[in-house]
Amino acid sequence: MNATAWFPHPLLSAALLGVWLLLHNSLAPGQVLLGGVLALTIPWFVARVWPEPVRLRRPGQWLRYVGRLLWDIVIANVQVAWLILARPPAQLRPAFIALPLELENEFAIAVLAATITLTPGTISIEFIPDQRQLRIHCLDVADEAALITLLKNRYEAPLKEMFTPC
Repeated sequence: MNATAWFPHPLLSAALLGVWLLLHNSLAPGQVLLGGVLALTIPWFVARVWPEPVRLRRPGQWLRYVGRLLWDIVIANVQVAWLILARPPAQLRPAFIALPLELENEFAIAVLAATITLTPGTISIEFIPDQRQLRIHCLDVADEAALITLLKNRYEAPLKEMFTPC
């Protein structure tokens, strides 16, 4: 057996052990041993259903993407707070929109859906595979076309560049 058979996902194993020890707030030998056993066996069982490895074309672009996302989360928090505190609820314009997707990679679509959901004021509702659309609920939509353009340019385009097609 090669090392990949014993350690199919070494980073996951390390993360599981680290989280186990942090949750138990102990470096006692028993906790290290039990955490180690779990950190080795869980990835081994999961390896059979684990999807293909994700391949990034431009891994350095992740830092810019995550930085942009964190900034957008802060700004969206302020905007949502302003909408709730300064405007009467009757003036809100909630809407469901269908975001047409050019992304082909399933992982990239999941990252886009998570990005939209993490940003306050928007939530990804469902992915419609046969129509290549992501249905989104937005708290306040003044211009649906402008919002679709913003989401495609700000999030989908960088993800499309980062991920190789399936």
